[in-house]
Amino acid sequence: MTKQEILNTLEMILNEAHTAVLATTDREGRPHIRWMTPALLRGRSGAVYAVTSPRFGKIVQLEAHPEVEWMFQTPILDTIVTVRGRINIVDNPSILSEVLETLGPFMRSFWKLKGDESDLVVLETIIEEAIYYKPMKGVKEIVGDWRKGS
Repeated sequence: MTKQEILNTLEMILNEAHTAVLATTDREGRPHIRWMTPALLRGRSGAVYAVTSPRFGKIVQLEAHPEVEWMFQTPILDTIVTVRGRINIVDNPSILSEVLETLGPFMRSFWKLKGDESDLVVLETIIEEAIYYKPMKGVKEIVGDWRKGS
């Protein structure tokens, strides 16, 4: 499987599910997972984007340990992709606008918790490795070092 095929699969999953699970690590090395609403942006291949409040606990975790893992899955769990990478916390109004335009309609839970669009940052995960699973078919394929180009 190629990197482009992985990105196409992620796009298909996000079009169906609109959510994924993000795993971070705190300063003491304890894992934390949470549901997020991520997106892929056209023209920004090789990264996963999400938004959060700079006041949320995950920001402290990411500042200490920017290494993360995402899990994307179809609603019927027939296709799963995990993505490992490093998150950059991006405070850029232009990128925020682009991400919100893509994600806005799917962030109902977030707006209930946070609600203030003016106080958000973008989480940009640079993909380093992806693993593609088809659990019912026994398929597992690692798409290795993304840092080396196509």
